[in-house]
Amino acid sequence: MARILVVDDERDIRRALEFVLTHEGYSVEAVSNGKDAIEKLQGKDFDLVVTDLRMEGLSGFAVLEQSLEINSSIPVVIITAYASVESAVEAMKRGAADYIVKPFFHEDIKLTIKRLLEHSKLYLENQGLRQQISQKFGSKGIVGVSESISRVFETIEKVASNKANLLIYGESGTGKGLVAETIHYNSPRRDKPFIAINCASIPETLLESELFGYKKGAFTGATDNKTGLITLANEGTFFLDEIGDMPLMLQSKLLKVIESGEILPLGDTKKKMVDVRIISATNKNIEECIKRKDFREDLYYRLNVIEIEMPPLRERTDDIPILADHFLKEFTGSADKKIKGFEPEALKALLSYGWPGNIRELRNIVERAVVLTNSDTIALFDLPEKVRTRKMDGGVSPLSGSLKSMLNVYEKELITDLLRKNRGNKEMTVKTLGIDLATLYRKLHKYDIKL
Repeated sequence: MARILVVDDERDIRRALEFVLTHEGYSVEAVSNGKDAIEKLQGKDFDLVVTDLRMEGLSGFAVLEQSLEINSSIPVVIITAYASVESAVEAMKRGAADYIVKPFFHEDIKLTIKRLLEHSKLYLENQGLRQQISQKFGSKGIVGVSESISRVFETIEKVASNKANLLIYGESGTGKGLVAETIHYNSPRRDKPFIAINCASIPETLLESELFGYKKGAFTGATDNKTGLITLANEGTFFLDEIGDMPLMLQSKLLKVIESGEILPLGDTKKKMVDVRIISATNKNIEECIKRKDFREDLYYRLNVIEIEMPPLRERTDDIPILADHFLKEFTGSADKKIKGFEPEALKALLSYGWPGNIRELRNIVERAVVLTNSDTIALFDLPEKVRTRKMDGGVSPLSGSLKSMLNVYEKELITDLLRKNRGNKEMTVKTLGIDLATLYRKLHKYDIKL
C-alpha cells in the first residue's frame, strides 16, 4: 500500500484529498503546514507528496526542495490556483513530478497519482536492477584472457564514454547482451534506464506498441495510455536484440526516431523528444539481409556507427577453463556444495567440444554437472554424452589452442598450490618457481588467484 503525504493549509481541500486517496486504497496522512510535513518526512517513509504551493510559513517550494533533500526519488505533486501556473511550472523545473490546478476534478488527481506511483515503482525496480547488474557485470563480468576477448575489452573501454550507436555481431550465446549491459553501466548514462527488447520474440502486431507506446483509444483494447520502451529508456540506453528480425515497417519508424530524436505513440498527434543511445545485436549477416531487401541500408548505417564482433567459444579455447571455473563458483554457492574443480579428463572434454551453443551452453552444462555430481570434483561422467564423446558440432578442431589452455590450467594450479603451502609468502613462491615477483603478480592477476 502506497503511503501519501498531503500538505494544504485549506481544511476542506485537505480533507477532500484525504478522503479521495484513502478511498483509492492509499495510506494517507494530511498536515496543514510545511513544517509539519518536513517532520513527517524525516520520521517516516512516504511514496509520494501532494503539497499546496502557497501556504503560510514554509511554501510549497520549500516543501518540494526539502522533500527531495530527504528522498531524491520521491515524486512531489504541486497544487496551484489558476493564477499560479507559472509558479508551478517553475516548481517542476526544480524537481516537482507534476502539478494540479485548482479547482480540480477528483479523477484527474487519481490518474495523476496512479501514473506517478507506477513510474516511481519502475524507477526503483530499475535502480535495484542496476545495482544487481553492477555487482554481477562489473569489470570482471565478461570473463576471459584470450586475444579475441581482449580486443572486445579494449573496444568497450573506448566506446563506453561516448553516445555513438553500436551494433554487436555474434552467434547466439556469445554474450552480446552482456556486452551491451557492460557498456551502459560503464558509461555516463549508467544512472539512467537500460531497457532491452528481443525483436524476434514479440509478434509484429505487438512489437510496434511495445516500442513506441500508444494513446488511449488508439485501437480496440487500448483502454489506457501506454508508454513505449524507447520513451522509458530516455537519457539511457535502449538495447535491440536480434535487430535483424525487425519488420521493415518498424525499421522505417525506428529510423525516424534516430534521425529526429522524436517519437510518436500510436494514435497520438503530439511527438515526444527522446535522447537514447541505441545498442543493437544480431546473429545475422545484415549486409546479406540488405541485399535481400529484408533490412534498410540507411538504418544499418545509423545503427552500425561502431561495430563489435563477439567471437564464438570454439575460437576462445584459452577461456574455456576460466569460464568453467567462473560458472562452477557461481553454482556451487547457490547449491551449497563444496566442489574444488574439474578432473583432468572432464576439462579435456570441455576443451575438445565444439560448443555450438557457445557460453550459454557451457554455463548450462556446468550447472547440470554441479547438480548431478556427488563428489568434490566434476568428473567426465558428470558431463553430457555429447561432451564426453567430444563431438565437434562446429566442425572446427580446437587442438591448436588446447595445449596452451592445458598449460594455463596447470600453471594456475601450480601457483595456487605453492602459495597455499607457503602460506601466502610470495617471496618463497617465486624462488621455487624461478620467476621474479613482478611476473608472479601478473600471473595472479591473469588467473584471478586470491588466497
